[in-house]
Amino acid sequence: MDRLDELGLFVKIVEEGSLARAAQRLRRSPPAVTRALAALEDRIGVRLIDRTTRRLAPTEAGRLLVDRARVVLDAYEASLAGVANAPVRGVLRVVAPVQFGRRHVAPIAARFLDRFADVEVELMLGDRNVDLIDEAIDVAVRIGHLPDSSLLARQVGEVRRLWVASPGYLRKRGTPRSPADLAAHDVVLGTSPVAQDWIFAGPVRDAPHRLTGRLRVDDVETRLRAARAGRGIAQLLSYQVADDLKAGSLIRLFRRYEAPPLPVHLVTKGRVHRAPKLDAFLEFATERLLALPVIRPETETS
Repeated sequence: MDRLDELGLFVKIVEEGSLARAAQRLRRSPPAVTRALAALEDRIGVRLIDRTTRRLAPTEAGRLLVDRARVVLDAYEASLAGVANAPVRGVLRVVAPVQFGRRHVAPIAARFLDRFADVEVELMLGDRNVDLIDEAIDVAVRIGHLPDSSLLARQVGEVRRLWVASPGYLRKRGTPRSPADLAAHDVVLGTSPVAQDWIFAGPVRDAPHRLTGRLRVDDVETRLRAARAGRGIAQLLSYQVADDLKAGSLIRLFRRYEAPPLPVHLVTKGRVHRAPKLDAFLEFATERLLALPVIRPETETS
């Protein structure tokens, strides 16, 4: 095994968290991967991987090596791409929030596959922020402010937290004028503490911080349907209710109390160079996301 293959194998072991999965990805036998790792550790003279019954994890020395190895491997791939115009191919792993992924990322991924015949896309939908390195993710769509990290982020839009209710509910119960009026209204909440803390901006002194509602649902689509059905006031993201606001099936409330918008980013690992498949997807997705009216800043659409 040459030195670049050795580094590539070690990076794959760390990304997969499993010798067996790394062997499968690299189309090598598990014993061959185990021997190669042992040979690398013997040659360097330090332990690179801690093994547990459930998974593998890099040691401090292993994390340092994997970061440096990625730089070397990316530089090597970039050198080849510059000389031979490397094709866009391989498996691209993308993660996105459930609702945004279903509505907007999945159609983009499908069109990307139509454009590039040698690419495969694994699209994972979930509302938790996964670790891109630990879970071998190429690109993530994230909504909200990002913590400082080594990840690279490209903003493609923004959304707002909005409060909405159906016209029928408001006719029956009246239209609240300030957050303080919520005490006399039904609310449709999520089940997590975060989803039950409604944050108001502007001239708010007596707004409730933690609300209690008779209907609490952990699924966004179900909360949206409940609001349409007149079950109460709900807080949802602007892209989730854009069609309903346009159709008049939901009414926007508390506009003067809305918090600043939340950015929408495409996030990738902080690499010096990226594989052609990832660069192609970033350009393809960025162009289409920037054109989406539902995440365009309101100043551009009003």
